[in-house]
Amino acid sequence: MSRLVCRHSWLWLVALASAACWAQGAAPAAWPNQPLKIIVGFPAGSSPDLTARLFAEPLSKALGQPVIVDNKVGAGGNIAADAVAKARDDHTIGLMINGNLTIAKQLNPALPYDPLQDFAPLSLIGTAPLVLTAPVDPSGVSVSARDFFAAARKGGDRWNYGTPGVGTVGHIGTELLKSRSRINPVHVPYPGYAQVASALLGGQLQMALLPPALAQAQVRAGKLRAIGVTSAGRSLLAPELPSLAEAGIEDFQLEIWNAFAAPASMPAAIRSRLAALIGDLARSQEMRDKLFQQGWQTVGSSPEGLANRIQADARLLGGVIAAHRIEAR
Repeated sequence: MSRLVCRHSWLWLVALASAACWAQGAAPAAWPNQPLKIIVGFPAGSSPDLTARLFAEPLSKALGQPVIVDNKVGAGGNIAADAVAKARDDHTIGLMINGNLTIAKQLNPALPYDPLQDFAPLSLIGTAPLVLTAPVDPSGVSVSARDFFAAARKGGDRWNYGTPGVGTVGHIGTELLKSRSRINPVHVPYPGYAQVASALLGGQLQMALLPPALAQAQVRAGKLRAIGVTSAGRSLLAPELPSLAEAGIEDFQLEIWNAFAAPASMPAAIRSRLAALIGDLARSQEMRDKLFQQGWQTVGSSPEGLANRIQADARLLGGVIAAHRIEAR
């Protein structure tokens, strides 16, 4: 009888411990028991799509389940982000750009998800600066970055700058740059970066923040000139270009980035396992090389590192949005 009582007591303790684990968000022992889905808010062949597909195969091998990339295109990635936020199958994550995870709700209060409440950060994957780019001087004379900003101050609102749309990082970032550098060019939005570059080449714009690959291709061809990169220091993606800090623009840093995030509802143990796998993959030399070829400087952060970056960018860019009453719907 005493043995039976002991046995029942032991089983009760095991059951109690198991219940406590579930209360703390533990993963089921069989997880994953179906394919893992990576939702991407941009079309096949886009930078976020290519990054997600880089991770799909090695994640599949590590988890022993297929990993599917699901493109839900529209609204600058917000349709996909909302789908991730609302997923409840514990087998869905998202590969998202910084705007979706930081300022989306500040730009559009009507959004059905809250970036700061509805996601669990997994890992910051890659970062890249933008390049402040301008038309080639007609005289052929090479001018310094300091000379460029001096000319921009004289140009005032007679100068124009282009971006791929209202509320984009290029738009908010240039407004931040304006306040830090005391220049005042007028914003001209375009459908995309390709049209911005064409307007620079045609002389309709005096400046723009462009992605490194696009800017470098035009600069190397002698069609545009690069003033500097928006990272805190020189970037490995464009080591030949000075940072804007070297041009006298102090306390200015702006980067585009992508990251993996899970729904906030996903159990903590599953999130921890995914974050560790993704971070380890990102920091491998093979993945670093592949991401570099795509134009990213690899990070592979912890969830805490990504959370800190989300909060910092939300504060910085959110302040610009509020100050200039920027809305993007």
